[in-house]
Amino acid sequence: MVENHNGLYRQAKRNSGVKQVAEEEIVRERMAQEELVRERIDEKGNAWRKVYFGGGAHFRNWLSQFLELWGEDNVEVEEVDSRGFQCYEESGEKMNRIWVRESDPQ
Repeated sequence: MVENHNGLYRQAKRNSGVKQVAEEEIVRERMAQEELVRERIDEKGNAWRKVYFGGGAHFRNWLSQFLELWGEDNVEVEEVDSRGFQCYEESGEKMNRIWVRESDPQ
């Protein structure tokens, strides 16, 4: 009987480890995709550079600094889908990109 419980425990632990590895792989993949997002051009021809990706207190801190340095007209926030990031999914916290305008409006 003890042998059976130990076997079940080992199997559960193994399954948990497989699930964790799969979740980590999803996060790695999403971060690799995010690294490809570096700049964009808006409908008016303005070039924007991504300067931050994340959320929470760090996001608020960086946003306030970029607003102070670049001004409201030159900073934009874009909400990003947080699926695949377990901590964000569980907390309901938003993930964001901060964009800074690189060129003058046309």
